[in-house]
Amino acid sequence: MLKITVNKDNDFEVDIKDNTFMVNGVALVPDIAKISDTEYHLLLNNKSYRLVIAEQSDEKNLVAEVNGTRYIVSTKDSFDILLEKLGMNYASGQTVKDIKAPMPGLVVEVLVAPGEEVQKDTPLLILEAMKMENILKSPGTGTIDKILVHKKDAVEKGQVLVVFK
Repeated sequence: MLKITVNKDNDFEVDIKDNTFMVNGVALVPDIAKISDTEYHLLLNNKSYRLVIAEQSDEKNLVAEVNGTRYIVSTKDSFDILLEKLGMNYASGQTVKDIKAPMPGLVVEVLVAPGEEVQKDTPLLILEAMKMENILKSPGTGTIDKILVHKKDAVEKGQVLVVFK
């Protein structure tokens, strides 16, 4: 189940199964054709719609244009809804515990130091893997507690690299 909010004040509960969309308990079966990565053509109840993804900040928030009219759309899945019910809104301030190596590689450079406060997307270190440099960024806000690797260290997939307080 998804909870979709349009323009910050119109909420819809949506379940999708096969090609049927249950929207607030009403079954809709649109015919959807993908035109490009950001453009779709929909036929629903004998009406034609042009849908364009105008902006997409992340996988759960976007601005869509339907036949030229702009809509701000945000989506919450069942996990987001559960966290919200428990008072733990995941999106509002994700805290970080540690950063693990996504793949085996070699530490090219450490960009942070213990005690440093970082925000979401702050570059933490550069890891070389398969002759490519990968910048590992903080997935949320936190304070660096320990850095468990140094420049030129070889690391294995899943190895803890940075620990947060």
